[in-house]
Amino acid sequence: MASDSALEHTIDKILSQTESNILSSLDSGLEESRQKLDDSANILHQEYDQIISNGRKEADKVEKQIVGSSDLEARNKQLTTVEESIDKVFTKALGEIANADRSGDYSNLIKSLLDESTKNLGTTEIVVFTNSKDTDIVRSALSQYPGAELSPEQIVCLGGVKVKSKDGTMTFDNTIDAKIERLKPLIRKDIANQFGVGN
Repeated sequence: MASDSALEHTIDKILSQTESNILSSLDSGLEESRQKLDDSANILHQEYDQIISNGRKEADKVEKQIVGSSDLEARNKQLTTVEESIDKVFTKALGEIANADRSGDYSNLIKSLLDESTKNLGTTEIVVFTNSKDTDIVRSALSQYPGAELSPEQIVCLGGVKVKSKDGTMTFDNTIDAKIERLKPLIRKDIANQFGVGN
């Protein structure tokens, strides 16, 4: 009987120690699990914050692209409208010039075109070309330019003159058409600036 009691006592002691070890291990495992859970929660919060931050940045970027695209589209429409209006004005002006009266101020214009042409070429030894409407006015004006002659060959233009040095080395197109073409970019820019679309 005494040996049974000693055996029970030993078994109780082993069971108690095993229970204590198991409980200690469970407590340690529980504490480790809680720590891992807390660490994971912190990491998850950081990742969540990073995802939200990245999402906001992407949304801002997309918003800027949409606004920028809309601004560009509106600007392009403005430019197109201004360009169409300018073309209409040029077409109307060219029509009026083509049908303009060829007397009075027009003969002064021809003289100033001839002056400018001879200055650019550096000589009055020139052959002058013009259209059929301006032939008489140009012929009359040429009397003031020694060595200048009117070509029998006529050119197609709204008006004005095309001048060539007699040796054929230099030409200056001073027709109204050429002057308008030279001025068009400046006129377009000025009009576009007036409407705030030239910058």
